[in-house]
Amino acid sequence: MQNSVYGIIMAGGVGSRFWPLSRNAKPKQFLDILGTGRTFVQQTFDRLTKIIPPENIVVVTSASYKELVEEQLPQVLQSNILLEPLRRNTAPCIAYATYKLLTKMSDATVVVAPSDHLIMNEAEFICVIEQAIREAEADKNLITIGIRPSRPETGYGYIQVTESAGKHKSKEACRVKTFIEKPSADMAEVLVKSGEFVWNSGIFVWTLQAIRAAFLAHLPDLSKLFEAGSSAYYAADEAQFISNAYNECKAISIDYGVMEKAENVYVICADFGWSDLGTWTSLYLQLEKDANGNALPPGSAQQPDNVAPDNVKNCLVYAPAEKLVVLQELDGYLVVDTSDVLMVCKRGSDNELKQLINNTLIGKGVSKA
Repeated sequence: MQNSVYGIIMAGGVGSRFWPLSRNAKPKQFLDILGTGRTFVQQTFDRLTKIIPPENIVVVTSASYKELVEEQLPQVLQSNILLEPLRRNTAPCIAYATYKLLTKMSDATVVVAPSDHLIMNEAEFICVIEQAIREAEADKNLITIGIRPSRPETGYGYIQVTESAGKHKSKEACRVKTFIEKPSADMAEVLVKSGEFVWNSGIFVWTLQAIRAAFLAHLPDLSKLFEAGSSAYYAADEAQFISNAYNECKAISIDYGVMEKAENVYVICADFGWSDLGTWTSLYLQLEKDANGNALPPGSAQQPDNVAPDNVKNCLVYAPAEKLVVLQELDGYLVVDTSDVLMVCKRGSDNELKQLINNTLIGKGVSKA
């Protein structure tokens, strides 16, 4: 356990591509989609506390999720629950936590992690993060974790390293050459075949001083805005200061605002069974399949008692365990049933589905909340 290391859990997203299970009022990070008995944010906390003391864990979330965080993570100190009044992407989220922590322990090292990722091999994850901490403390570089790709995925960002990613030993840091946003299917195939690219996990490790210097260099307005709150952090007027700051700052990602511009960015190539589970399709890819390629998430309807398939292949079926589901002549579909929504759509059409939800369903009175 490292007392000089802090963890920042980013837990403010809405998980819109996991609709209808994930809603504005309770997005996917607060759900136990896999039936493990722990929600995604709880699993993230559990992983980090194998390295970091619980009192050093900071959770940045939407103000509307305060009660959910308190309920699911009672070990987190009240002063370490940072409430965002508006969604402004990852750079302001990380800046808020960074400048607040700087007033408390300026020489700390920080692990930044999204709250809704699946990690199958936690022992390997811990080894990778411990190595990243050593690298960050030794050279004051900005470390990101890259995942060796297993398929040409269009839903992830990619990182190109200075040498072939496949040649790097596990947990070896190498300089980042470039970042690429979510590519087309054809481009994703090219990137994976090249052997030079890894998936961008969105997990970062750095010292507070290193990220502060990067904010100063590449997002000076954002840096100035949050540094001005040094006297407000941990004080009664923190909420008012943050409300004003978020109204002034622009929405920008940490990748675009800092990581793509900084010279001292390194990646550790890893393989610990990672997925961001951003969509129903990505969940399907992670689940065990039956002989016909069908996946039934734990905690939902279970074959054969509750699911009666007739010539059904390569489908994901998510429904209440007590509900009988009868399906016929389906191949490659997502079937998701909740208390108020039944969704049946082609697997792999997640981006189109998100647009359909945003543009059509809400207009028809179907709730995203």
